[in-house]
Amino acid sequence: MATLSIDREDGVGQAAGDGRTQAAVRPLEDDGKNTIASQLVHRLREAIVSGQLEAGAKINLDRARQNFNVSLSPLREALARLIADGLVEFEDNRGYRVTALSLANLEEITSLRVEMETFALREAMRVGDVEWEGNVMRSLHRLNRAERDPARPETLENWEAAHRDFHLTLISGCRMPLLLNFCGILLNLNDRYRRAFLTRTSGDRNVAAEHSEIGQGAVARDVDYACAKLGDHIRRTGANLVRHLAEKGIA
Repeated sequence: MATLSIDREDGVGQAAGDGRTQAAVRPLEDDGKNTIASQLVHRLREAIVSGQLEAGAKINLDRARQNFNVSLSPLREALARLIADGLVEFEDNRGYRVTALSLANLEEITSLRVEMETFALREAMRVGDVEWEGNVMRSLHRLNRAERDPARPETLENWEAAHRDFHLTLISGCRMPLLLNFCGILLNLNDRYRRAFLTRTSGDRNVAAEHSEIGQGAVARDVDYACAKLGDHIRRTGANLVRHLAEKGIA
């Protein structure tokens, strides 16, 4: 299996022996449904959100192109899409790098999530149908049954997938594609911070109960209750992550 390598100018988080951080990648093939660029977006986004590609790391285009066995064109297209998502930055004469983490960035993401997701949830409860209700309850059940053990990384990945599915399913009934796309981008940005926190802990509160309150309130069409619970849930997560960043010395 090939590896995706990125350079670190500050020497932090380098792989042993070669001075680079490496993330495992699989060969890419155009399957007729997902272009090479789309597959690259998915791979790179997951590597960034999961922390395999560290915040602030420079992305070496030649090395990435060789490891993925692709031309520069789809690679640049993928990176442009990740710039639009806020996960990658480009600077003249310096190239591409993974967007850095900061307290101000996290606080902005948290505030926007509260506003956008509660608005989307309010609309979903207004226009969502019975199928949406069933999808919410199924995604809630999968999330609450998912194990989350920091000592077993595979459980964290499974929980993350279920967690993302629940939050996106919860607001999917709003029938507003632009809003859903924006909420998905914010969730990706937020996940970078939370997943770093979850490598050390399985959580410091009863998150399952919070998710249940939100989901059950949503399908009961209790608008004020469900939106208040969702807002509180996002804010508490944000506050925990701010403390975690401060402990790590990130300003």
